[in-house]
Amino acid sequence: MSEYLVSARKYRPAIFSDVVGQDSITETLVNGLDQDKIPQAVLFSGPRGVGKTTCARIFAREINLKYTENVSSTEAFEYNIFELDAASNNSVEEIRRLIDQVRYPPQKGKYKVYIIDEVHMLSLSAFNAFLKTLEEPPPYAVFILATTERHKVPVTIVSRCQVFNFKRISNTDMVRHLQFVCEDLKVQAEQTALHTIARKSDGALRDALSTLDKMILYTDGSITQDRVLEVLNTLDVERYVEMIDLVGLGKVSALLLQLDALLKKGFDLKFFLAGLSDCFRDLLLCKDVDTVAILDLMDATRDLMKAQADKWNVAQIFQALDVLDQTHTRIGTMHNPRISTELALLKLVAIHQPDMYQKKKSTN
Repeated sequence: MSEYLVSARKYRPAIFSDVVGQDSITETLVNGLDQDKIPQAVLFSGPRGVGKTTCARIFAREINLKYTENVSSTEAFEYNIFELDAASNNSVEEIRRLIDQVRYPPQKGKYKVYIIDEVHMLSLSAFNAFLKTLEEPPPYAVFILATTERHKVPVTIVSRCQVFNFKRISNTDMVRHLQFVCEDLKVQAEQTALHTIARKSDGALRDALSTLDKMILYTDGSITQDRVLEVLNTLDVERYVEMIDLVGLGKVSALLLQLDALLKKGFDLKFFLAGLSDCFRDLLLCKDVDTVAILDLMDATRDLMKAQADKWNVAQIFQALDVLDQTHTRIGTMHNPRISTELALLKLVAIHQPDMYQKKKSTN
């Protein structure tokens, strides 16, 4: 029986051209290699699951391949490359051991490469011990630091590194990669389903691949939008737009029944309010032709958002966002979060149709 590998490991890039969504960074690193300009310390900073550790390993391997004679690509990661996970090895003793290693030049090749992952987890004393070596490293040492929380890395360390800021991966790039994985695994997947997985992953490709693995197991190789929504316990953009349409039409009863149906399915009210806020934010972007391009949505979904945006003016959208933001902030302290959410929906109706409740009051 062959060993099962999760997609995040099976499809981890081995060369820079395979890295998804970080073109400016990979091009810079490749140009540095081509021009023999290897920085002695680099810092890869960015959110989780966007390729920092992967790029660190590729960069280290490429340095070895170029500057070590008679070494194959499969052997390149075995020579002169040392990894330290600062999340579990963050003491000053660990850094002192690393410094002791740095004192000895490579027996084969030109460089020794040190990868320190989650570098922000190092203790203050460890950073202080590391600073002198990072400031004046031997010519054969290259340090690659990676972190998800750059603000926790001392400025004295950051200032001695060439900093690369990794960005969240766009939904378009993520869906394209998920399609490639599905084709390779001979899995059928609806385009809308892959877009939902991408949006839920919030720019982290590793999270998207983990979700895809779960969906493959759950659906036995045929991934549909309905199944994805069921497993992720989330709503698609179309459902939020449908509820906003009910708000605009003043159909209070239908709106409350929709909310009741969601609650019976176990939806979390904070996630619901956050999703509704995201949708109103997208409506705001649709009000200006220049900001529509920011929306990372399928064309059909973008057209649906534009049509809904035409039914709201900018002032109404701002008021709606303010109501949802206040409710989302307070809901954790409310005795009955459901009532607070229902009240927020009624306020949205009143924003769009300010005369609605006035007319009802005058007829009573």
